[in-house]
Amino acid sequence: MRTPLVAGNWKMNKTVELTRSLLAEMVPDLKSVMGVEKVVCPPYTSLLAASAMLTGTDIGLGAQDLYWEPSGAYTGEISPQMVAELCRYVIIGHSERRTYFGETDETVNRKTKAALANYLIPIVCVGETLAQYEANETAEVVTHQIREGLKDLDREQTGRIVIAYEPVWAIGTGRAATAEGANQVIAGVIRAALHEMYGQKMAEATRVLYGGSVTAANAAEFFGMPDIDGALVGGASLKAPDFLTITKAAKKPSY
Repeated sequence: MRTPLVAGNWKMNKTVELTRSLLAEMVPDLKSVMGVEKVVCPPYTSLLAASAMLTGTDIGLGAQDLYWEPSGAYTGEISPQMVAELCRYVIIGHSERRTYFGETDETVNRKTKAALANYLIPIVCVGETLAQYEANETAEVVTHQIREGLKDLDREQTGRIVIAYEPVWAIGTGRAATAEGANQVIAGVIRAALHEMYGQKMAEATRVLYGGSVTAANAAEFFGMPDIDGALVGGASLKAPDFLTITKAAKKPSY
């Protein structure tokens, strides 16, 4: 059984002081939720403060991006080693990185390899734009992103990756995909691509999250789908009660 994972992507929100306040409100209740892997991804400037507050808990810490080089003259970038000092997870290839900062499938691949080399768990994002969705190109686009983003990775490496399906047209728009539609893409496109590349066992074992306007109100509907293993949560992760509700909704019935 795939362990559900709920990760909060705080994006460019929260100062260090506000990070401490949100975690102080969030952590006590999150610690009580069993059977779900819980992750928060604050901005780089808040990682040290968050790490101190999460020490001794089962709540994981993630970064929102990294660069693939270990060090050097790359002003403004953060290396995998720097991230790995504080974090266990890292988001790679988020649609906002692709849209605003020139992220490509090639850079996603390089960053994923660098993350794995430093024992980080990459949360690799894939998803189609509104134009691609309306042109019925979802399967083609997402399959290409999987093939190129995971290019040259072996089974052991791929076994440490989490994939997040984020239809770009649903991120921050309030226009979430339907649970059935998201599940269909995850099962029929993402797992199909993994099956083709690595075999059925890997396709079934890989955790695939949904991201795109996940809220406290709609999370349970998504998590009720057989191929959705949790969520990469945006705006709702900045509200402690909402993030708690979403995390609780991800629990499997056996818990």
